[in-house]
Amino acid sequence: MIPRALIIAAITFLIDQFTKWYVVWHLDLINQRAIDVLPPVLNFRMGWNEGINFGLMSGLSARWFLIILAMGISIGILIWARQFTGWLAAALVGLIVGGAMGNALDRVLHGAVADFLNMSCCGFYNPYSFNVADIWVFAGAIGLIIFGERLPKRA
Repeated sequence: MIPRALIIAAITFLIDQFTKWYVVWHLDLINQRAIDVLPPVLNFRMGWNEGINFGLMSGLSARWFLIILAMGISIGILIWARQFTGWLAAALVGLIVGGAMGNALDRVLHGAVADFLNMSCCGFYNPYSFNVADIWVFAGAIGLIIFGERLPKRA
């Protein structure tokens, strides 16, 4: 299961890093600050998140702590996941690890995580931005919550 999870983690990591490069650097969001894609549902809004979700802990010089935390959680979840078999468990764990490593690399390279996706709808304005790695981590965690008890385990 672990080799499969690592393959999925590598793929999700590469997709995350490609989307960040494409939107932030290639489309020059870093200078434009905002690009309307399908307003108001999907917009690109540049944000550098120095903290955790929604900027919590920003300004506390937590950069290296958060990098080490992401690496520790990733190693921990890989060790924990050895009890499972099958592609679903590998996919869910791979999503979490790939997303965590994508955001950790941002912190190493830029001191903060590049966030650029902004979604609002139906009269609700969302002031926050996020990125593809955040989606991977969220999807993997929710999947483990929903399917965790039903995942096939090693004999």
